[in-house]
Amino acid sequence: MQVIVLGGGVIGVTSAWFLAKAGHQVTVIERAPEVARETSYANGGQISVCHAEPWAGPKAPWKVLQWLGDEEAPLLFRPRLDPAQWRWGWRFLQQCTAAHARRNLQNLVRLGLYSRELLQQVRAETGIHYDERTEGILHFYTDAAEFEAAIPAARLMRDAGLDRQVKSATECLAIEPTLQRSMRPIVGGTYTPSDESGDARRFTDELARLCEGLGVVFRYDCAIEGFEREGGDVRAVRVRGLNGDPAGSERLAADAFVVCLGSYSPLHLKSLGITLDIYPAKGYSATIPVQDHHQAPTVSLTDDGHKLVFSRLGNRLRVAGTAEFNGYNLDLNPVRCKAIVDRTREIFPNGSDYAAAQFWTGLRPATPGNLPYIGGTRYPSLWLNTGHGTLGWTECCGSGKAIADLVSGRKPEVDFPFTPAL
Repeated sequence: MQVIVLGGGVIGVTSAWFLAKAGHQVTVIERAPEVARETSYANGGQISVCHAEPWAGPKAPWKVLQWLGDEEAPLLFRPRLDPAQWRWGWRFLQQCTAAHARRNLQNLVRLGLYSRELLQQVRAETGIHYDERTEGILHFYTDAAEFEAAIPAARLMRDAGLDRQVKSATECLAIEPTLQRSMRPIVGGTYTPSDESGDARRFTDELARLCEGLGVVFRYDCAIEGFEREGGDVRAVRVRGLNGDPAGSERLAADAFVVCLGSYSPLHLKSLGITLDIYPAKGYSATIPVQDHHQAPTVSLTDDGHKLVFSRLGNRLRVAGTAEFNGYNLDLNPVRCKAIVDRTREIFPNGSDYAAAQFWTGLRPATPGNLPYIGGTRYPSLWLNTGHGTLGWTECCGSGKAIADLVSGRKPEVDFPFTPAL
């Protein structure tokens, strides 16, 4: 079949890869001049299957209320006169029961495990490199009460079949010795040796190159204008080149269309009568040159108290975190940028050149229960692979293979609540 993938982030490119491997002729439409230049550009870098808890849980509403108005809060909800924001917030509250949280966790774990296995297969098959590290992920704590509260969560993940080990302060320092220099003593942590890290942008760049070897066509600088319907189905997508004649419009027909547009998916699908519970959660990151290799971490880390992740990407340290619900605003908040650097300097005083930090922000497509939309719609030719929130890098290969199977008329290998026709 002729398949058009809408969106060239890590989700769109992995979808294109598995669709091409399944024998389809694939074209990827991307509005940026290259792949992975938006949400996939500078994320935290973690393949964090064993820490994929949904945001929505019994304690979440109270935490959100506590953090209202705090510019340095890990999760900041900025109320707006936006019906989509309030609808999303109400759906989020509905997902905060213990039963919903447990079910969402089980589904996220299944998809994450499947995706990590496929990522490892792609790496073995292609020899692709992306500053990957396979030393696991260590969650560390500098607050004793927060560490004690994390122990039941680790037990819950072990009950789900994951190897999440509780570690003493001494064991944490043995796993990542540079934590010994922290200005705030480490009191304990949890460690998952099977998790990984790597540069999602570099992976997407390299996989796109491999896709071209399979015949995938990438159309860059293309803005999506809308869809054309006929006989109860989507027959074509209209695009406009951003470089060249701005008034020009082109009709691209195909047998199937896969929407991988992240936070912008609801905006493009609204004209088709499809409503998605996706709202942008703005995340921040700092990419800092490593100054002293002996004082910068090599194991991927999560600072649970501050909701920050640290990933070593070659000669760079990527620090990412926070979630800000503020519509489609992409302005860099200097207060939040400073908070990231200040905490990193506190934990690793001499490891990096903090004055040379490069800041980035991107919109992560959050759903109320953290489950992505993967599946069909009321239009037989239109498919969804979107809404992965903070777990797009973790879930990309599993999602891409699953949507390729669905488009090909096959049952996916992973047990997941695939999206019913919307």
